[in-house]
Amino acid sequence: MGALPEQNEDRESDDDGQDIVLDSRIQDAIGKSLKAHYDDLISAPIPDRLLVLLAELEAKERRDDQQ
Repeated sequence: MGALPEQNEDRESDDDGQDIVLDSRIQDAIGKSLKAHYDDLISAPIPDRLLVLLAELEAKERRDDQQ
């Protein structure tokens, strides 16, 4: 099998066609910040109203399946 040319979709080019690459320290800082933000979101409780809506949807689907 032949090797495919390497493509890096994370890179952008400026007007001169030069690759624009963020410093790895900046990438690490952004990554840590995003991870902390999403960890907070994932550990947050599901709002009661959303739980009620999900329960209503499940009940409706069960009724529809029984028909």
